[in-house]
Amino acid sequence: MTTNDDPVLVQRDGGVLRITINRPEALNACTTSMLRTIEGALNAHDRDPQVRVAVLTGAGRGFCSGADIGGKDGDLPTVDTLDAANAAIAAIRRFPRPVLALTRGPVAGVGVSLAIACDLVLAGEDAFFLLAFSKIGLMPDGGATALVAASIGRARAMRMALLAEKVTATQAHEWGLISHVVPVTDYEQAAADLVEALAAGPSLGYRAAKDAINDATLTELENAWRRERQGQGDLLLTADFAEGQAAFQHRRPPTFTGS
Repeated sequence: MTTNDDPVLVQRDGGVLRITINRPEALNACTTSMLRTIEGALNAHDRDPQVRVAVLTGAGRGFCSGADIGGKDGDLPTVDTLDAANAAIAAIRRFPRPVLALTRGPVAGVGVSLAIACDLVLAGEDAFFLLAFSKIGLMPDGGATALVAASIGRARAMRMALLAEKVTATQAHEWGLISHVVPVTDYEQAAADLVEALAAGPSLGYRAAKDAINDATLTELENAWRRERQGQGDLLLTADFAEGQAAFQHRRPPTFTGS
């Protein structure tokens, strides 16, 4: 399906569809085209009953550090990036079999949305979850304003969004942001066991359960995408974002002016 050099690897192994974000040198920061590839991989297999489980993971020591704001690949975030992220999240949401996120290291920015949109999230104890948007003058997107709040409540969602605090895997599990956390030494075996269990399970029953739970808990997701697109589209044009991006690239604290 893909070559080892592609920024997103798509592999089919029996009943397992494995999608790997493959930019380890950039901690798997996602470009617009990468998000489109994730969406396309899920859409291409959503009607294949032989695929029993989809797995989303990251290469190297991190899951996903968010959208690529470094600009090294000439793909700075725009509203097109928001649209691509939302389309990838929507594809995860509607995929008719279980989608499992396997996470280690940084899970940041849109990476948080990609992970927690999945039906289950297994994290190694070295994983951490971070909505770092405020550090560059932006707001959470990728449906995070709905997905995070639906998982952990308004107060904790505000804390993540406004203060940009790292949430450890253990804390994320205690809060209800993720479903599983295991010691790093047990991670590979736990991941293999969970994939095997999901692949052997009742796919029709899984589909009915995940649709019912998502319909009951993610009632604001589409509205969140609309609000985020408007808000983020405006923020991407501000001096504060330009300052935040420059500060990120030069590894210095930003100086925001509210303009």
